[in-house]
Amino acid sequence: MIYFYLIIFLFVSIFFKIPILAIFGGIIFSLMFKTKNEFITKKYSTIILQTGIVLLGFSINYQSAINSSLQYMPAISTFVVLTFTFVFLLGLSLKIDKNYSLLVASGSSICGGTAMVSIAPIIKSKNEDLAAALAIIFILNALGVFLFPFIGELLNLSQSQFGVWAATVIHDTSAVIGASMSYGYESLETASTLKLGRTLWLIPLIMLISITEKSDKKHFPFPMFVIFFILAIISGSYFNTTIEKEIIRNVSQILLLIGLFSVGTQITFKNLKNIDSKKLIYPIISWILIIPFSFFIVFL
Repeated sequence: MIYFYLIIFLFVSIFFKIPILAIFGGIIFSLMFKTKNEFITKKYSTIILQTGIVLLGFSINYQSAINSSLQYMPAISTFVVLTFTFVFLLGLSLKIDKNYSLLVASGSSICGGTAMVSIAPIIKSKNEDLAAALAIIFILNALGVFLFPFIGELLNLSQSQFGVWAATVIHDTSAVIGASMSYGYESLETASTLKLGRTLWLIPLIMLISITEKSDKKHFPFPMFVIFFILAIISGSYFNTTIEKEIIRNVSQILLLIGLFSVGTQITFKNLKNIDSKKLIYPIISWILIIPFSFFIVFL
C-alpha cells in the first residue's frame, strides 16, 4: 500500500514541476509512513539525483561552463576556505564540541550532508551528533530552496547571477538544484556547474582532516559523478547525439524532481529528536552570517 501512495506523491511532484513541493512532499511522505532506512527512496536518492545532474550536462555548452568556472571559481574557492575557518572558529568560541563544529563547518562550506558524512568516520563523530547536524542542515536547505528564489527576485538578479549565488551559499547539491530550477533553466545550468566545482573541495578537506586526526585511512572517496557530468558536457557540446537535447532536458528534470523528493524522505522524527537548542542555534547563526558574505565575495 505504501508504494501506491509513493506513486501518487511522485506524480504530484513531477506534474507541478515545483522543486520545493517535491522536497516537502518527500518530508511529509516520510513522516506519515515512517519510512525505514532501507526504503527505496532513501536507498537510491543520491543515485537518482546524480543521474539527473549528469543528464543535465548534455545540454550545457562546454565553453559557457569553462567561462563561468574561470570567472567565479576563484571567488567560490575563497568562500569555501574562509567559511570553513570562520564557522569552525565560531563553534569553538561558542563552546561547541570540536567534532560537531567540524561537521557543521564542513557542511556549511562545501557540500552539506555529503561533506559531513565523509568526515564523520575520520573524526569518529558520535552518531547522534551526525544525525542532528544532517537534520539541521537539511532543514536550512529546504528553507533555502523556498526563500532564495524570492530573495533573488527582490535583488533583481539575472538567472546567471542567481545560479552563481546559489552554488556558493546553499549547502547541499540537491538544494542548489532545487533553488536554481525554481529560478530558471539558465540558472540551473550555471548553478550545477559551479556547485560541482565547489564539491571537489571535499577531497583536500578529507585529506587535511585525515592528517590532523592522524587517520590511517588511505583511500579517499572521490565524487565520480562530477567526472561523468564533465564528460556529458563535452559529449553534448562536440558530438551529435541521436536524442534531441530537449528530450534529455525533460528526462533530467523528471529525475531531478524525483531525486529531490527522495532527498526529502531522509528526514525522520528520530533525526528531529536529536536536535537540542545549542546544536540548532549554531548552524543557523553561521548561515545567517554566511549569506551576506557569499553575496559580497561573489559579486563585489
